[in-house]
Amino acid sequence: MQRAESGLVDADLGGGVIKQRIARPGKGKSGGYRTLILFRHGDRAIFAFGFAKSAQANISKADLALLREAAAEALEWSGEELDRLVASETLVEIENGKDG
Repeated sequence: MQRAESGLVDADLGGGVIKQRIARPGKGKSGGYRTLILFRHGDRAIFAFGFAKSAQANISKADLALLREAAAEALEWSGEELDRLVASETLVEIENGKDG
């Protein structure tokens, strides 16, 4: 997320959804993983989906539409709602690269 917060987004898919590439050990980013993240700069990032590029070329238009709908909702959750979702273990909070 440090790269995204610095403005280094691999792909802005619109509607609060970004794609970030993650290197696979020994293969680099091009042969690595893709992550789809519900993202609002300076506010929050919610991991939504990840896949190996070798297993799936991309997501469908229908799946992207669902992610955009999810982003529209999730990026508006209050701090209290986020806290409740973390407390119920619906979401897992990660801070500074560690489970929080």
